[in-house]
Amino acid sequence: MRTFILASVLLTLPIAACDKAAPGGQGTAAGHGGATIPCALAGSEAFKPDCTVERATTADGIVLTLHHPDGGFRRLQVATDGRGVVAADGADVASVKVMSPGSIEVAIGEDRYRLPATVKGRTAGAQ
Repeated sequence: MRTFILASVLLTLPIAACDKAAPGGQGTAAGHGGATIPCALAGSEAFKPDCTVERATTADGIVLTLHHPDGGFRRLQVATDGRGVVAADGADVASVKVMSPGSIEVAIGEDRYRLPATVKGRTAGAQ
């Protein structure tokens, strides 16, 4: 069985490389700066490049703010214990799923986001 550990999730978020204009030349979601990321909001199955992510370093560590095109947002705290990210505020818990060695999917409530991440793999005993 292969187990993944999230290591350095978004510590070096390549904002310049990911910041692309949305179709139709609209730029980033709701006028926010930051990297454009795919998101599926309010229970949608389809991912669209409609959200942006901003990274800030605070006294508590790295915080990611995920902006929705309607002005809503979610905040994530980058965890240092291998969990990847956790919800920084609010009542909903963030769940993280490894999509590939270079990306994760984060679900909070009915919203899902695909984020670049450094994922370190290791082999573990059968569980």
